[in-house]
Amino acid sequence: MFNTLVNAAMTPEPSSAIHPRAGTDTVARILKAAGTLFAESGFDAVSMNTIAERAGVSKANIFHHFDSKDALYVAVLRQACENSTERLQRLGSDTGPFPQRLAAFAQHLLADMLDHAEVSRLILRELLLGGAQRGREFAEKVFGDNFARLVEILRAGQARGELRADIDPAMIAALLIGANVFFFEAQEVLRHFRDVTFAQDPARYSRMLADVLLDGILAPNDPAQRLSE
Repeated sequence: MFNTLVNAAMTPEPSSAIHPRAGTDTVARILKAAGTLFAESGFDAVSMNTIAERAGVSKANIFHHFDSKDALYVAVLRQACENSTERLQRLGSDTGPFPQRLAAFAQHLLADMLDHAEVSRLILRELLLGGAQRGREFAEKVFGDNFARLVEILRAGQARGELRADIDPAMIAALLIGANVFFFEAQEVLRHFRDVTFAQDPARYSRMLADVLLDGILAPNDPAQRLSE
């Protein structure tokens, strides 16, 4: 089940301002300290002085590696996406049935969100409160490459005949990511619903999600017309 061709242009290369100037232990300490503080308090509440103190470096040292507080923040978020980037590489290069690979990808994506809950909440909070400018910055510098890669992998699956070719692959990607975000946000509520049997089993939730994405909810041979164009 899946796809239409989508003009998903690859996102622009991130500005060099968000890249640390040297891959040193100092940079790792700065990123770790900043990530912890941003996750605890949010972007606006954290000063560069506080980050420097937590990292055990001078503020000037931070600015040697990062052009601004915003550049450091984006670097922290990009680092948080590294697991997703590795998962995407495996999804696109591994052999075996595509449905099984997609289910495994969904499961690992959700597990990463739950395992790094503080950073996940930070990202979601920024997406809700950051406004249009922050949203554009996230799209161009943090999430855009991974999203475009996922769309590309889904489109390739369509071209091989493994997925339906009449569904927008960007829509599939959005549903997959959105369903994981919902579980992450609502797990503590879902576990109290009488009819929900998967709230305490994220792996099972991911398998069920993959089944719905791959098979849909229409009964076999249902003559009902589809709503998509």
